[in-house]
Amino acid sequence: MAKESRTAIGFEEGRNDGAKWFGDLTRSRFAGPVTPHHRVLSREVSPETLAVHAGTYEDPVTGAVGTPVFQTSTFLLDDASYAAFSDGTSRDVPIYTRYGNPSQWSVQEKIAALEGSRSALVTSSGMSATASTIYALTNAGSHIVSAYDVYGGTYNLLREDMPSAGREVTFVDPCDLDAVRAAIRPETQLLFFETLTNPLLKAPSVRGLAKIAKEANALLVVDNTFLTPVNMRPLELGADVVVHSATKYLAGHSDLTAGAVVGRRKFLDRIWAQALRFGGTLEPLSAFLLERGMKTLPLRVRAQNANAAEVARFLAGHERIAAVHHPELGGPRYAGLERADYGGFGGMVSFEVRGGDEAALEFMKKLRIPYVATSLGGVESLVSMPSNTSHSSLTARQRSRIGINPGLVRFSVGIENVRDLVRDLDEALGAPAEEDKR
Repeated sequence: MAKESRTAIGFEEGRNDGAKWFGDLTRSRFAGPVTPHHRVLSREVSPETLAVHAGTYEDPVTGAVGTPVFQTSTFLLDDASYAAFSDGTSRDVPIYTRYGNPSQWSVQEKIAALEGSRSALVTSSGMSATASTIYALTNAGSHIVSAYDVYGGTYNLLREDMPSAGREVTFVDPCDLDAVRAAIRPETQLLFFETLTNPLLKAPSVRGLAKIAKEANALLVVDNTFLTPVNMRPLELGADVVVHSATKYLAGHSDLTAGAVVGRRKFLDRIWAQALRFGGTLEPLSAFLLERGMKTLPLRVRAQNANAAEVARFLAGHERIAAVHHPELGGPRYAGLERADYGGFGGMVSFEVRGGDEAALEFMKKLRIPYVATSLGGVESLVSMPSNTSHSSLTARQRSRIGINPGLVRFSVGIENVRDLVRDLDEALGAPAEEDKR
């Protein structure tokens, strides 16, 4: 195979003495990496078409319709490989799978296309993506602003690891823009928030956060796991970088762990280098599974949007439920919701069962369709309690402070028939106990 067909587009041009992107901080390289064999479509194409076709590796030897699995740890060294080492562009040539692999490049192009960006990076897990991004975009002596109620793993990283790495973190309510602005310091480098929070489904203004970040000359990174690019494209609202736990909706079948980062390549190259040092590589078979799962992303998410909204409305009217958290229900928490920024609200519903954690556990045991399991975003419905899973590392006082009350259940609604789900919920909840009626 000719070397031009295995290196990323732009690699040979970059070897020109007049090129700006080798060893130059003002380099003009902004896309990929993708080879001429990866299918690159206009970002104006519909999400359904991008999900199916963007990034597919059109194999010149076999003509395979689907992307082959490049199940290899290493690649032949040639002049391009040596040039990449000497010029510091080893991201653009398949050399060693920890550096990059055509299977990774395929799914990276698909994710970038759906988020409306030109470059993406996939990693071994969502936490690998988050940790690599935060470390890469901040320095020792810097300051980060984030939320009390980000995903528990993210909170632990920010609270337990950042201080020892020389970064200070201030935690605020993500929906209180005045508090976010007040937390900014001269040394603030990064604002990290979720587009829809876990597990209480708070919906902060991404536009408002982006404005504050810009005023502070800081970067805004958002975790878009709950919404996916089908429901929100944060880069278009002013975010600088988007991260995902691709384990969830992007993959969609609860059969792999992966993470993703999306944004301008100048940021992505820094994050890639950090992920390289951390060793957070996505192995080729999981890259293949992720790419295959993403082909149905818009169809799955739209079904989950509708199912979750109907489940939320049912729960809101049930006597055994003390509170339901979902944007479709409205209320004071969502009074400032910028609905035009959302295509939907995803498949998550959180609700409080009257009677506390013990009653919630009994309720979950009676469910017949959803699996009682942690994680979310798969085709199957999953149900769990944040207090003993995703947010178990928080003390009871910390959980109470962010609104995780006793009896809180997190329901990841799948693509099953919603009438079956509602009937199952109704039967598991049963009639209200006498004490619940008072």
